Amino acid sequence: LFHIGAAPARYVLGVDVGSTVVKCHVYDRAAAVRGSSYRKVESLYPCPGRVELDPEVLWSQFVGVIKEAVQDAGAHMRQIAGLGISTQRATFITWHKRTGKPFHNFISWQDLRSAELVNSWNKSLLLKVIHVIFTVLHFLTGNDRYLAPSFLTFSTQQTSMKLSWVFKNILEVKAAKKNNCCFGTVDTWLLYRLTKGSVYATDYSNASATGIFEPFTKCWNPTLCNLLSIPMSVFPPVKDTSFNFGSTDSEIFGVPIPIMAVVADQQSAMFGECCFHPGDVKLTMGTGGFWNVNTGEHLCASRRGLYPLIGWKIGEEVVYLTEGCMSDIGTAIKWAQDISLFTNVDETAKMAQSIVDSQGVCFVPGFQVSVNDPCLSASFMGLKPSTTRNHLVRAILESVAFRYCLLYYLLSEMLAITDGGVSNNSFVMQMTSDLINKKIEKPANADMSSLGAAFLAGLASGFWTDKEQLKKLRQIEAVFEPQKDTEEYRPAMDTWLQAMKRSLHW
Repeated sequence: LFHIGAAPARYVLGVDVGSTVVKCHVYDRAAAVRGSSYRKVESLYPCPGRVELDPEVLWSQFVGVIKEAVQDAGAHMRQIAGLGISTQRATFITWHKRTGKPFHNFISWQDLRSAELVNSWNKSLLLKVIHVIFTVLHFLTGNDRYLAPSFLTFSTQQTSMKLSWVFKNILEVKAAKKNNCCFGTVDTWLLYRLTKGSVYATDYSNASATGIFEPFTKCWNPTLCNLLSIPMSVFPPVKDTSFNFGSTDSEIFGVPIPIMAVVADQQSAMFGECCFHPGDVKLTMGTGGFWNVNTGEHLCASRRGLYPLIGWKIGEEVVYLTEGCMSDIGTAIKWAQDISLFTNVDETAKMAQSIVDSQGVCFVPGFQVSVNDPCLSASFMGLKPSTTRNHLVRAILESVAFRYCLLYYLLSEMLAITDGGVSNNSFVMQMTSDLINKKIEKPANADMSSLGAAFLAGLASGFWTDKEQLKKLRQIEAVFEPQKDTEEYRPAMDTWLQAMKRSLHW
């Protein structure tokens, strides 16, 4: 029987709500993009160190890109088999459970308002005592769950400390915190809005990136919440990543669209890259820089700035990742563009390649991997009268490659790593390939987070059958293989490491 007005499901939607752009792609069964739409995310900076997003503006952008992309594809909403949503991680909001009204703007993962709280906790005697207890438990039991648990490694990027700050400083939240307050990362809030309050949930990938959800036990951590005075009642249920979350309210897009996946952006990019096997690696250069390694069923404890995450959960399958992060790559690149070091980001690789070296100029971005120093200052060092814009741009890109190299060596000490990777800058990718002596593949589709969300939604809706089919759809644009000996970079890297040390504790 055919229903009047019915249309066959021909497409899946992949929406990526990133830190700088909200984008939607319409994919056909060959994973080819049939329509797209982009809108710039406007971050708010109410005072130094604070980064926020207006929830209503973000909602309008989210709905807008979906409508525009479907129109761009010449498709109808009835032809959409499913919607997959990838979101920036650890950015969160709280709202009143009954009215749905937000208590404040989204607080971004880049926000530093919890820096003082993080520093005081990391230096506290209580935390040291707890670390000793867990060390003893690990010695007695041999269980890696007790080896440097992730919830006791605090950083300003984690949601936990900023949520604690919210409950201490925002009066409306304090008044409503008992059973009337909802907490949600971007995915949870979008689900809530798309279903007009009927669905309140998150997935394992997003939950594990908050620093409040324990990947070992797969539940919100009551010990941490007790320490930080966060009520357990505020957290949403955690569902599979590829899962039928319900449908959008028909008033939003004219017809209900099945929401078949929600996933954190880095994990989504990992899935889009088809990094399905232990040892597979994804390398991302976006607003932040990330190394992600698939560790399969094995969950590695937090060590030296590396931390475990849940990649995705599909039915009984739970895939774990180990991640290293550099938080401000995109910010550094945007700053360089804002001060007119270059006009278009695409120019940077050619500018760097137009000179032999940076002439001793070093750039230290304000991020760290193995050093826990929120006071690390971004800086240029080694400037000379002969320094040009090309030298400055090359120094910035070299700093990214050097950081990738440090992350790689940290990861390779713990894990067996195979080839892999994704990025848009050919200079950085070639230099990274040289430094780590590994092959790096660049996919034809750079929007891996959107594609990963679409893949997950497609699997849940039956649009695609299995991962083997997805692997056949993967297309490679370029392969970067080592061309120089690592030792050729040794003097420049040693100079850069010295520059980084001088930027500490600024």
